[in-house]
Amino acid sequence: MKFWTMLCTILVSTILMQHPADAGDTVGVRHFPAPSRERGIDLDVTVWYPAQPGGEPVNLGDSKLFVGTSAMRDAPISGGKFPLILLSHGAGLAGNPQALSWIATPLARQGFVVAAPTHPGNTGPNKSATETMKLWLRPADLTATLDAIGKDAFFGDHLEQGKVGVLGLSLGGNTALAITGARVDPKLLAAYCDTDRLNASLCQWIRQSGVDLHAMDLQPAGRDNSDERIRFAMAIDPAPVDVFDVKSFAGISIPVAIVNLGRPGKIPATADASGIAKAIAKASYATIADASHYSMFGACKPGALDIIASEEIGDPVCDDGNGRSRGAIHAQLIDMAAAAFGRSLKAEP
Repeated sequence: MKFWTMLCTILVSTILMQHPADAGDTVGVRHFPAPSRERGIDLDVTVWYPAQPGGEPVNLGDSKLFVGTSAMRDAPISGGKFPLILLSHGAGLAGNPQALSWIATPLARQGFVVAAPTHPGNTGPNKSATETMKLWLRPADLTATLDAIGKDAFFGDHLEQGKVGVLGLSLGGNTALAITGARVDPKLLAAYCDTDRLNASLCQWIRQSGVDLHAMDLQPAGRDNSDERIRFAMAIDPAPVDVFDVKSFAGISIPVAIVNLGRPGKIPATADASGIAKAIAKASYATIADASHYSMFGACKPGALDIIASEEIGDPVCDDGNGRSRGAIHAQLIDMAAAAFGRSLKAEP
């Protein structure tokens, strides 16, 4: 693991030296609407980007539990063209784009435009168990975002043509795999919550919401959601991975980097993607042994544990792997992502 961290650090340093114009201290953030024919609404898209000085200071992802990350709202965009990373968030407490500012902001600082749609029904007070389990709509949200950002007056002229990647965390990791060509098996999805063995927290919420996966129309779940404009994908603790049709992985032709959080043998089965990595021709696989699935959340504030206990949140969202701090784990994930996307999207053809 130390070797991997050192290698990533060297690669990131090399990338930054090769692209000095990409590095800057200011990161801008702004929202724009992306029309979605699939959902019949405009998606709210959050975009982080290399920026010039200016704008209004904001602290994205800040909550009573988690520390936020600073950026400058509506700052002028830096000159030049930048690769695009589509970012897909998970569900639950960290189920929104702003909660992933801890990784989106440093990627923008290193010369990427990062665009994340809010997946409707997957987050906030209007969160819906039914909408959350319509996994096939999420990659369509990314495609709608990609369609719209290229036409946006602010960003359109600053995107490098043909340099598009996707980054997904947790349920967003499932989305990242789907947009590369992995297809959900409707029968596996229907049976996902027959017991709590695969995902007790999610399935208990689904049952409490009165949702029967067997009664849902899951026929669209098995469709091909691939977008040929995507050149590279990275999935961090993708879940659920056990609802995919395993035969579909053979059709994925682009490079895919998969990272699991936790020690091999201790990673929850529904997020363990080691077998998937073997089935994808151009996949790489790595683990961070002293992390946990909750390491993808923002750093916890002092007093967060008391709030978790008093509100009976249930999930240990402030627990990592009893090793390094969450900040150190985040730094490693940022280095890994910057190196991987730099190799894939910044390298000369």
